[in-house]
Amino acid sequence: MSPLSQTLRHILGWSGDEKPAITLLEQIDLCGSINRAARATGLSYKAAWEKIETLNNLSENPLVIRQVGGSGGGGTVLTDEGRRMLHEVAVLRREFAAFVDFFGTRPEDALNALKTLRRFEMKVSARNVWAGTVARIEKGAVNSVVTVALKGGDTVVAVITDNSVIRLGLETGTEVLAMVKAPSVILGRDIRRESLSARNILLGRVARIVPGVVNDEVIIDLPGGSTVTAINTSESVRSLEIAPGVEVAAIFKASSVLLAVV
Repeated sequence: MSPLSQTLRHILGWSGDEKPAITLLEQIDLCGSINRAARATGLSYKAAWEKIETLNNLSENPLVIRQVGGSGGGGTVLTDEGRRMLHEVAVLRREFAAFVDFFGTRPEDALNALKTLRRFEMKVSARNVWAGTVARIEKGAVNSVVTVALKGGDTVVAVITDNSVIRLGLETGTEVLAMVKAPSVILGRDIRRESLSARNILLGRVARIVPGVVNDEVIIDLPGGSTVTAINTSESVRSLEIAPGVEVAAIFKASSVLLAVV
Protein backbone atom coordinates (compact mmCIF):
# COMPACT_ATOMS: atom_id res chain seq x y z
CA MET A 1 0.00 0.00 0.00
CA SER A 2 1.41 3.42 -0.97
CA PRO A 3 2.07 6.14 1.66
CA LEU A 4 -0.74 8.20 0.05
CA SER A 5 -3.21 5.32 0.41
CA GLN A 6 -2.17 4.77 4.03
CA THR A 7 -2.60 8.47 4.79
CA LEU A 8 -6.02 8.61 3.15
CA ARG A 9 -7.16 5.47 4.96
CA HIS A 10 -6.08 7.03 8.25
CA ILE A 11 -7.93 10.27 7.46
CA LEU A 12 -11.08 8.46 6.39
CA GLY A 13 -10.92 5.81 9.09
CA TRP A 14 -11.18 2.91 6.63
CA SER A 15 -8.71 0.45 8.16
CA GLY A 16 -11.43 -2.20 8.20
CA ASP A 17 -13.90 -0.66 10.66
CA GLU A 18 -15.98 2.46 10.20
CA LYS A 19 -15.51 5.43 12.45
CA PRO A 20 -18.28 5.82 15.08
CA ALA A 21 -19.35 9.24 13.77
CA ILE A 22 -20.27 8.02 10.30
CA THR A 23 -21.70 4.71 11.53
CA LEU A 24 -23.89 6.57 14.03
CA LEU A 25 -25.26 8.84 11.29
CA GLU A 26 -26.00 5.83 9.11
CA GLN A 27 -27.81 4.02 11.92
CA ILE A 28 -29.90 7.09 12.79
CA ASP A 29 -30.92 7.38 9.15
CA LEU A 30 -31.78 3.67 9.12
CA CYS A 31 -33.86 3.37 12.27
CA GLY A 32 -34.82 6.93 13.29
CA SER A 33 -34.06 6.24 16.95
CA ILE A 34 -31.06 7.44 18.92
CA ASN A 35 -31.52 4.55 21.35
CA ARG A 36 -31.39 1.85 18.66
CA ALA A 37 -28.64 3.67 16.77
CA ALA A 38 -26.53 3.81 19.93
CA ARG A 39 -26.91 0.08 20.53
CA ALA A 40 -26.05 -0.72 16.92
CA THR A 41 -22.92 1.46 17.13
CA GLY A 42 -21.76 0.11 20.48
CA LEU A 43 -22.23 3.44 22.25
CA SER A 44 -24.16 4.30 25.37
CA TYR A 45 -27.24 6.50 24.98
CA LYS A 46 -25.39 9.43 26.64
CA ALA A 47 -22.27 8.94 24.51
CA ALA A 48 -24.40 8.84 21.35
CA TRP A 49 -26.09 12.14 22.24
CA GLU A 50 -22.72 13.73 23.02
CA LYS A 51 -21.40 12.56 19.65
CA ILE A 52 -24.46 14.01 17.86
CA GLU A 53 -24.15 17.36 19.63
CA THR A 54 -20.46 17.49 18.69
CA LEU A 55 -21.23 16.65 15.06
CA ASN A 56 -23.88 19.38 14.88
CA ASN A 57 -21.50 21.93 16.42
CA LEU A 58 -18.70 21.07 14.00
CA SER A 59 -20.77 21.05 10.81
CA GLU A 60 -21.89 24.14 8.94
CA ASN A 61 -25.53 23.11 9.39
CA PRO A 62 -27.08 20.61 11.84
CA LEU A 63 -26.78 17.00 10.68
CA VAL A 64 -29.28 15.52 13.17
CA ILE A 65 -32.45 16.96 14.69
CA ARG A 66 -35.08 15.84 17.16
CA GLN A 67 -38.49 15.31 15.56
CA VAL A 68 -41.46 15.75 17.89
CA GLY A 69 -44.89 14.17 17.47
CA GLY A 70 -46.26 12.45 14.42
CA SER A 71 -47.81 9.00 14.10
CA GLY A 72 -44.64 7.39 15.46
CA GLY A 73 -44.36 9.73 18.41
CA GLY A 74 -41.28 11.52 17.09
CA GLY A 75 -37.66 10.45 17.00
CA THR A 76 -34.21 11.47 15.81
CA VAL A 77 -33.66 12.05 12.10
CA LEU A 78 -30.98 13.27 9.72
CA THR A 79 -31.39 16.66 8.12
CA ASP A 80 -30.85 17.18 4.40
CA GLU A 81 -27.31 18.25 5.31
CA GLY A 82 -26.79 14.99 7.19
CA ARG A 83 -27.95 12.90 4.23
CA ARG A 84 -25.76 14.98 1.93
CA MET A 85 -22.79 14.24 4.19
CA LEU A 86 -23.48 10.50 4.01
CA HIS A 87 -23.78 10.80 0.25
CA GLU A 88 -20.37 12.49 0.08
CA VAL A 89 -18.87 9.72 2.21
CA ALA A 90 -20.45 7.11 -0.07
CA VAL A 91 -18.94 8.88 -3.06
CA LEU A 92 -15.51 8.82 -1.42
CA ARG A 93 -15.88 5.11 -0.65
CA ARG A 94 -16.72 4.29 -4.25
CA GLU A 95 -13.97 6.48 -5.61
CA PHE A 96 -11.23 5.58 -3.14
CA ALA A 97 -9.42 3.25 -5.53
CA ALA A 98 -9.19 6.12 -8.02
CA PHE A 99 -8.99 8.94 -5.49
CA VAL A 100 -6.43 10.91 -7.46
CA ASP A 101 -8.89 11.17 -10.37
CA PHE A 102 -11.71 12.06 -7.98
CA PHE A 103 -9.57 14.76 -6.37
CA GLY A 104 -8.70 16.14 -9.78
CA THR A 105 -12.31 16.42 -10.93
CA ARG A 106 -14.01 17.42 -7.63
CA PRO A 107 -11.28 18.91 -5.43
CA GLU A 108 -13.54 21.17 -3.38
CA ASP A 109 -16.04 18.41 -2.51
CA ALA A 110 -13.25 15.98 -1.65
CA LEU A 111 -11.37 18.43 0.57
CA ASN A 112 -14.54 19.60 2.34
CA ALA A 113 -15.56 16.01 3.12
CA LEU A 114 -12.06 15.16 4.38
CA LYS A 115 -11.87 18.26 6.56
CA THR A 116 -15.28 17.55 8.06
CA LEU A 117 -14.36 13.94 8.81
CA ARG A 118 -11.16 15.03 10.52
CA ARG A 119 -13.13 17.44 12.71
CA PHE A 120 -15.55 14.68 13.68
CA GLU A 121 -12.81 12.33 14.85
CA MET A 122 -10.65 14.91 16.64
CA LYS A 123 -10.36 14.07 20.34
CA VAL A 124 -10.19 16.94 22.86
CA SER A 125 -11.13 17.18 26.52
CA ALA A 126 -13.35 20.25 26.07
CA ARG A 127 -17.04 19.37 25.93
CA ASN A 128 -17.90 22.40 23.77
CA VAL A 129 -16.26 22.49 20.34
CA TRP A 130 -17.70 24.72 17.62
CA ALA A 131 -16.63 25.24 14.02
CA GLY A 132 -16.62 28.83 12.82
CA THR A 133 -14.76 31.53 10.94
CA VAL A 134 -12.85 34.52 12.25
CA ALA A 135 -15.08 37.57 11.86
CA ARG A 136 -12.86 40.19 13.49
CA ILE A 137 -9.47 40.54 15.19
CA GLU A 138 -8.74 43.45 17.54
CA LYS A 139 -5.02 43.54 18.28
CA GLY A 140 -3.64 44.98 21.50
CA ALA A 141 -0.19 45.43 22.97
CA VAL A 142 -0.06 41.85 24.25
CA ASN A 143 -3.41 40.18 23.64
CA SER A 144 -5.86 40.11 20.76
CA VAL A 145 -9.65 39.84 20.88
CA VAL A 146 -10.85 37.38 18.24
CA THR A 147 -14.53 37.19 17.34
CA VAL A 148 -15.58 33.88 15.81
CA ALA A 149 -18.81 33.64 13.81
CA LEU A 150 -20.69 30.39 14.33
CA LYS A 151 -23.51 29.13 12.14
CA GLY A 152 -26.88 30.81 12.44
CA GLY A 153 -25.54 34.17 13.60
CA ASP A 154 -24.14 33.12 17.01
CA THR A 155 -20.68 34.45 17.90
CA VAL A 156 -17.97 33.52 20.39
CA VAL A 157 -15.24 35.90 21.56
CA ALA A 158 -11.77 34.70 22.57
CA VAL A 159 -8.85 36.58 24.10
CA ILE A 160 -5.51 35.08 23.06
CA THR A 161 -1.98 36.41 22.81
CA ASP A 162 -0.80 38.30 19.74
CA ASN A 163 1.84 35.58 19.29
CA SER A 164 -0.92 32.96 19.14
CA VAL A 165 -2.69 34.93 16.40
CA ILE A 166 0.52 34.92 14.36
CA ARG A 167 1.37 31.28 15.11
CA LEU A 168 -2.10 30.08 14.09
CA GLY A 169 -2.09 32.31 11.01
CA LEU A 170 -5.41 33.88 11.98
CA GLU A 171 -7.02 36.52 9.82
CA THR A 172 -10.56 37.45 8.87
CA GLY A 173 -12.20 34.48 7.19
CA THR A 174 -9.91 31.83 8.70
CA GLU A 175 -11.74 28.61 9.63
CA VAL A 176 -11.20 27.78 13.30
CA LEU A 177 -12.48 25.59 16.11
CA ALA A 178 -13.53 27.36 19.31
CA MET A 179 -13.40 25.24 22.48
CA VAL A 180 -14.71 25.81 26.00
CA LYS A 181 -14.78 23.37 28.90
CA ALA A 182 -18.25 22.72 30.31
CA PRO A 183 -17.32 23.70 33.92
CA SER A 184 -16.31 27.15 32.60
CA VAL A 185 -19.90 27.80 31.46
CA ILE A 186 -22.25 29.25 34.07
CA LEU A 187 -25.99 29.56 33.63
CA GLY A 188 -28.36 32.42 34.31
CA ARG A 189 -31.94 33.47 33.73
CA ASP A 190 -33.33 36.90 32.84
CA ILE A 191 -29.80 38.13 32.19
CA ARG A 192 -29.08 41.64 30.94
CA ARG A 193 -25.91 41.72 28.85
CA GLU A 194 -24.93 45.19 30.04
CA SER A 195 -24.92 44.03 33.67
CA LEU A 196 -22.16 41.42 33.16
CA SER A 197 -18.46 41.73 32.35
CA ALA A 198 -18.30 38.38 30.52
CA ARG A 199 -18.00 38.83 26.76
CA ASN A 200 -19.79 35.59 25.87
CA ILE A 201 -23.49 35.41 26.70
CA LEU A 202 -25.30 32.88 24.51
CA LEU A 203 -29.07 32.77 24.83
CA GLY A 204 -30.85 29.49 24.21
CA ARG A 205 -33.31 26.92 25.49
CA VAL A 206 -32.53 23.90 27.67
CA ALA A 207 -32.67 20.71 25.60
CA ARG A 208 -31.96 18.17 28.34
CA ILE A 209 -30.37 17.71 31.75
CA VAL A 210 -28.13 14.85 32.85
CA PRO A 211 -28.39 14.80 36.67
CA GLY A 212 -25.44 13.88 38.86
CA VAL A 213 -24.75 13.41 42.56
CA VAL A 214 -23.18 16.86 42.96
CA ASN A 215 -23.21 18.46 39.49
CA ASP A 216 -25.73 18.43 36.66
CA GLU A 217 -24.89 18.54 32.95
CA VAL A 218 -27.16 20.98 31.13
CA ILE A 219 -27.33 21.00 27.33
CA ILE A 220 -28.69 24.17 25.70
CA ASP A 221 -29.89 24.54 22.11
CA LEU A 222 -28.88 27.83 20.49
CA PRO A 223 -31.08 29.49 17.84
CA GLY A 224 -28.37 29.02 15.20
CA GLY A 225 -28.37 25.23 15.54
CA SER A 226 -25.35 24.75 17.83
CA THR A 227 -25.47 23.49 21.42
CA VAL A 228 -23.72 24.58 24.62
CA THR A 229 -23.03 22.21 27.51
CA ALA A 230 -22.60 23.51 31.05
CA ILE A 231 -21.70 21.62 34.22
CA ASN A 232 -23.17 23.43 37.23
CA THR A 233 -23.96 22.26 40.74
CA SER A 234 -27.24 20.42 41.14
CA GLU A 235 -28.24 22.96 43.81
CA SER A 236 -27.73 25.84 41.37
CA VAL A 237 -29.79 24.11 38.68
CA ARG A 238 -32.64 23.59 41.16
CA SER A 239 -32.49 27.12 42.61
CA LEU A 240 -32.66 28.63 39.10
CA GLU A 241 -35.56 26.28 38.25
CA ILE A 242 -33.72 25.14 35.14
CA ALA A 243 -35.63 22.46 33.23
CA PRO A 244 -36.05 21.31 29.62
CA GLY A 245 -37.68 24.05 27.56
CA VAL A 246 -36.60 26.89 29.87
CA GLU A 247 -34.79 29.85 28.31
CA VAL A 248 -31.34 30.40 29.83
CA ALA A 249 -28.12 32.28 29.20
CA ALA A 250 -24.84 30.38 28.88
CA ILE A 251 -22.09 32.66 30.15
CA PHE A 252 -18.32 32.25 29.89
CA LYS A 253 -15.28 34.52 29.81
CA ALA A 254 -13.36 35.20 26.61
CA SER A 255 -10.21 33.98 28.38
CA SER A 256 -11.87 30.54 28.73
CA VAL A 257 -12.10 30.12 24.94
CA LEU A 258 -9.34 28.19 23.15
CA LEU A 259 -8.89 28.44 19.37
CA ALA A 260 -7.48 25.83 17.02
CA VAL A 261 -7.01 25.50 13.28
CA VAL A 262 -7.37 22.20 11.40
